[in-house]
Amino acid sequence: MTIDQILALTVIALMMAAFMWGRFRYDLVAAGSLLIALAVGVVPYEKAFQGFSDDIVIIVGSALLVSAGVARSGVMEWALQRYAPNVNSVRAQLALLVIVVTILSAFIKNIGALAIMIPIAFQFARRSGTSPSLFLMPMAFGSLLGGLMTQIGTSPNIVVSRIREEITGQAFTMFDYTPVGAALAVVGVIFLVLFYRLLPERAREGGSIHEAIDIKNYMTEAEVTESSAILGKPVGELLKLSQQGAMVTSIMRADGVRITPLPDALLKAGDILLIEGDPEALDRMVAQAKLNVTGSRTSVGKEDEAEAFEAVIGENSVLIGWSAERLALYDRFNVNLLAVSRKGERLNERLGTLTLRTGDVIVLQGNRQALPQILRELGCLPLAERPILLGSARKGLIPILILVAAMGITATGAVPIAIAFFSAAVMMVLFKVIPIREVYSAMDGPILVMLAALIPVSDSLRGTGATDLIAGWLAVTGAALPSYGALALILVVAMAVTPFLNNAATVLVVAPIAASFAAGLGYRPEAFLMAVAIGAGCDFLTPIGHQCNTLVMGPGGYRFSDYPRLGLPLSLIVIIVAVPALLLVWPL
Repeated sequence: MTIDQILALTVIALMMAAFMWGRFRYDLVAAGSLLIALAVGVVPYEKAFQGFSDDIVIIVGSALLVSAGVARSGVMEWALQRYAPNVNSVRAQLALLVIVVTILSAFIKNIGALAIMIPIAFQFARRSGTSPSLFLMPMAFGSLLGGLMTQIGTSPNIVVSRIREEITGQAFTMFDYTPVGAALAVVGVIFLVLFYRLLPERAREGGSIHEAIDIKNYMTEAEVTESSAILGKPVGELLKLSQQGAMVTSIMRADGVRITPLPDALLKAGDILLIEGDPEALDRMVAQAKLNVTGSRTSVGKEDEAEAFEAVIGENSVLIGWSAERLALYDRFNVNLLAVSRKGERLNERLGTLTLRTGDVIVLQGNRQALPQILRELGCLPLAERPILLGSARKGLIPILILVAAMGITATGAVPIAIAFFSAAVMMVLFKVIPIREVYSAMDGPILVMLAALIPVSDSLRGTGATDLIAGWLAVTGAALPSYGALALILVVAMAVTPFLNNAATVLVVAPIAASFAAGLGYRPEAFLMAVAIGAGCDFLTPIGHQCNTLVMGPGGYRFSDYPRLGLPLSLIVIIVAVPALLLVWPL
């Protein structure tokens, strides 16, 4: 071994140890590893920042933004209520999520399938009162397993097909991958559903201070209009939309009569509903039922400037002892009062006539640029900023159409996946699905920095010739093994190399070695090439070998060491199932 090869392997070994230790955040570990690699000379200066222009960084950042746009649209809440209204147990929710992601990933890019389902995972987590971390990693692993089933499911399959054509003159077809891939997907999904508890429950790291705000008893009022989805239906149907997070405390008819909100009471146009619950539940109920929370007071600002925000009424506030109507809050300050929360008390008055007190927490809707001045004039103290969607405009199917279009043009091969998802992310902003101020927080900067820093570090193995050295050791070791042992060795090597190269690069490096290895032992190359594709598509041990694993790391709050907890036994299962299946389907 040369000095550079030893140094490259040492840097990567130290980096992996730091990741597993978990003392420092992953982006800092990656950046530190890059600096060390530069200092010892295994990464040339001119290649130090090539990772920031790599496709995987663009794909992951764009997919995070697109997924956030889909989540914000409210479409997923509607789909959940429409098609899975009674799925409440964690295991049943996980099974549904993993199965859908796995099947979708066989026919569309697995990162696209995962991006579609992440918002539903968060909805399920809220419904069952559990952490999204129990869902997201199994979903990512399911997307990798689904990609094994067809030629277009994942990049390694396409590259392996091309290499086989170069070697034998015949490429793999669309469904040559299906027998072995489907067997692995079925066994893998069963394992994920049965043993998901190997994962610890995590909260997202680096959360902002708004996560400490726990106000669950906001009261708002909403009007049933002619266009409301709940018109003519009983109150019980409306309550289902909130997923038990909100309740109707009173109904006032258009003629002024107040009635008790019994579950079978039918809702009529003009009814004013007093609703109490946490902000997310109120938003779900209002958005899905198409209720009106602002009445005719809609001129608070342009659509993209109007925002709901929380504030506490201070002891010198002009609001104390006044109601919104008496103070003419809308006419004087051009803001809408959307909700009020008062500790230890249930509010049964209409918002406009409710007398406000010191310490009340209120939700106001107004022009974002005018907020500081308005709060000073009202004598209110703003709470730490957090997203309050109550009363905000929704874009309906626009984000879904954008995502479907991106995946469609990717599937046809018209443009590369990075261009397609980058275009989709830009469209999300242009169509105002996501406010510009939330774009960069949705893209999860620490994840992107980690990826960009690790790409040149990982590439140092190839640049110093360490991969060629490992290939030589592999050939010597494999010559002494039986056929199934040699096949398993190729599969394990592909799995081991993938975290340090991207999966397509792994195929380009390992597949020719595997083909030569098979020829040297007198075997046909197909099973070995398939083993390389499976190994390159099955990185379950790290968040860096495949963009799907990276995509869920931030939202799930995972640590580097969480991946082997679920991924190591799954990798062993893949090896145990794949080797005999390959020998059966592709005889040597």
